Amino acid sequence: MPITYGELTNTQKAAIALIAFGTEVSAEVLKSLSDQELEKITIEIANMRDVPGEVEERVIQDCYEIFLAREYISTGGIDYARSLLERAVGSNRAVDIIKRLESSLVTSGFNLLKGIDPKQLVNYIQNEHPQTIALILTQLTPQQAAGVVTELAPELQAEVAMRVATMEKISPEILKEIEQTLDMHFSGSVFRESKQSGGAKALADILNLVETSAEKHILQTLEADNPDLAAEIKNMMFVFEDVILLDDRSIQRMLKEIETKDIAIALKAASEDVKSKIFTNVSERVSMMIKEEIEFMGPMRLSDVEAAQQRIVESIRKLEEEGQIVISGRGGKEDVVV
Repeated sequence: MPITYGELTNTQKAAIALIAFGTEVSAEVLKSLSDQELEKITIEIANMRDVPGEVEERVIQDCYEIFLAREYISTGGIDYARSLLERAVGSNRAVDIIKRLESSLVTSGFNLLKGIDPKQLVNYIQNEHPQTIALILTQLTPQQAAGVVTELAPELQAEVAMRVATMEKISPEILKEIEQTLDMHFSGSVFRESKQSGGAKALADILNLVETSAEKHILQTLEADNPDLAAEIKNMMFVFEDVILLDDRSIQRMLKEIETKDIAIALKAASEDVKSKIFTNVSERVSMMIKEEIEFMGPMRLSDVEAAQQRIVESIRKLEEEGQIVISGRGGKEDVVV
C-alpha cells in the first residue's frame, strides 16, 4: 500500500527530500549530520518504497517553505517572516511553519560568540580559568577557536589545549551557568541546553587551523605531559583525504618517498579529488602504472587500504616537520616560503 503524507515521520520526510534532491545535493547534506542522524536517515532512504508523486511534491514544498521562512527570518526577524509567509501561503500555514522553526531559532549564549572577532573574544575570556576557556572553545567553530588559541598567551595555549583534549561530557548545569554569564555580557537572548564536549578530535580540528608556531608549542607541551594523547591528536590532525591541501611541489616531493604499490593501494578507497591530485603530479607513464596496479590487485580489505594511507600520512607529517613540504589551508598569517 502506497505511503501517505500524514503517515510520514520527520525522518521519512527528510529521506524523501534527499532522494528527490539527487545524489550530489544529498551527499553534501549527509556530510553535516552526526553519526546517529546519519544512521537513522540512511536506513529510511534504504527502506523507502513506492512514494507517490503527490507525496514527494508535498515534502519538497515543505522544504521550500521552511527554507523561505529561514531566509525571511534572517532578513527581518520572526514578525517580518510571518507577514511575508501569510501573503505567500496563507495565515494558518504561516503560523504552522513559524511554530516548527521556533525551537531551532533560539540563540544560546555560545551561539552569540560565533559572530565575535577572536581578538575581542580573547580580551573577554583570557583572565578566566583555563577550564572555562577550554569549555568555551569547544562550543565555537574550529576556525574561530583556532583564532582564539592563536591570540592566547603561549603559557596559556598549552594548558587550555590539554583541557580541551581531555574534556569529556559537560553537565548542562555548568553550560547553562556559563551561557548566562556570556548572555549578560554580549546580549539578552534566551538559552537552550547544550551537551557538546571537547576531546582529542575537537583539539585536532582547532590545531589544524592555528598558526604553525602555536601548533608546535602546544603539541610539544602535550607530548611532554601525555605522549599517548599527543599521538592521538596528531593522527586526527592530517588524514589521507587532506592530501588535496598539499601544493603541487609538495605532492611531487611526497611521491618520491612512497612506493608505487602503496600509492595504488591507498587510492583504491580515495575520493576522486585525491586521485586527480595525485595523477596530475606524476608522469603519464607513472599514472598508467598506478592505474594498472589498482586494476590488477582486485578486491582488498579496507584495513589494508587504510594501513597504506596511514603510511603515506606519516611520511607527509615527517616531511612537513623537516620543512620539506607545505600544507596549505592553515589559519592565521600565511607562511612565507623562500
